[in-house]
Amino acid sequence: MNKKVAFYTLGCKLNFSETSTIARSFASEGFDRVDFSEKADIYVINTCSVTENADKRFKTIVKQTQKINPKAFVTAIGCYAQLKPEELADVDGVDLVLGATEKFKITDYLNDLSKNDFGEVHSCEIEDADFYVGSYSLGDRTRAFLKVQDGCDYKCTYCTIPLARGVSRSDTMANVLSNAREISKQNIKEIVLTGVNIGDYGKGEFGNKKHEHTFLDLVTELDQVEGIERLRISSIEPNLLKNETIDLVSKSRAFVPHLHIPLQSGSNFILKKMKRRYMRELYVDRVSKIKEVMPHACIGVDVIVGFPGETDDHFIETYNFLSELDISYMHVFTYSERDNTEAAKMDGVVPGKVRSKRSKMLRGLSVKKRRAFYESQLGLSRTVLFESENKEGYIHGFTENYVKVKTPWNPSLVNTLHTVKLNNIDEDGLVKLTLLEKVLNV
Repeated sequence: MNKKVAFYTLGCKLNFSETSTIARSFASEGFDRVDFSEKADIYVINTCSVTENADKRFKTIVKQTQKINPKAFVTAIGCYAQLKPEELADVDGVDLVLGATEKFKITDYLNDLSKNDFGEVHSCEIEDADFYVGSYSLGDRTRAFLKVQDGCDYKCTYCTIPLARGVSRSDTMANVLSNAREISKQNIKEIVLTGVNIGDYGKGEFGNKKHEHTFLDLVTELDQVEGIERLRISSIEPNLLKNETIDLVSKSRAFVPHLHIPLQSGSNFILKKMKRRYMRELYVDRVSKIKEVMPHACIGVDVIVGFPGETDDHFIETYNFLSELDISYMHVFTYSERDNTEAAKMDGVVPGKVRSKRSKMLRGLSVKKRRAFYESQLGLSRTVLFESENKEGYIHGFTENYVKVKTPWNPSLVNTLHTVKLNNIDEDGLVKLTLLEKVLNV
């Protein structure tokens, strides 16, 4: 009987793409993949280190595995595993910890899967994480996450990602296009481009530091790949989002009018302390350009509250800036100190209660922004890709411009694209809809 393996992924879309690729390596070794809630011989936890909460969740997840199968072999991989391998190895129940490069050769480190008395660590120096491993998620959902880039050369003072993932480096154009074609053959309707800093695509494509291609080159080529119904850009730095890329998306066959652009603060003073590579004026320019050529585009924003030195006045500056900006929703992060970052040593520490209050205020603003954006779409016809889950008698999906919609459960709608009319917003903040016509069937 084949051994069983289960996976749990914390964090970003990039982690999901890598988990899926690593899972395929287990399948090629004869393992059967099961759900994480089921009994398995080995549990693989792909960790995240962006927030303190992600660190804490790891221990909870390990405990879950021990309740399901105390004899199971537990492996930790991912960013937290690279940053603090010994700390993870000390967690009761953990048998193996693999770093940034070792995780892609995980099956090489597995012997008889018997539990270890102490967690075993195999972790490279991050300077050695200078080669690229392509990844994409497949078969997990109605969309695929396609990794095109890894690592980051930026030095934002709050961020551990360069320490966890190494220098900026890119997949080759040929390999990205090959992976996109492979995904399209699997009847997956949407591909989401992901990476650490995807706007930096092309750097390190062939192992050197110069750009062989640009992000614009990449999206131009991907837009011509047959069989892909939708392409979505996951997140791109405002200083790397060029007018030419915005124009391409606006006229594209497959790229959808949805862009997620990290801001982090609406105060230039705080942006400088964060060592971001732009000021708020550039962000306004990017939003204005997008709305000029795509009036119905969805624009998402990342914001950090409670950064060291952020006074009440700085926060109000950020709040008012976002309130006046034509954006659609926000992902709000409460600043948490990370070891080995400049920000952790800065003066002006914001008390935890103040951080929480500011976070709550911005989350409330995000709800209002999303509601206003949804209301602007009422009465219009949009194309929806339906997902596979039955949630309390409803099937959900997203329009091309990222409006989340629902209609009564109908299994025949799963993984299909339909033209719909957006009717009204319900108490959950979702849009109810009427199917107008079938555009594409499975």
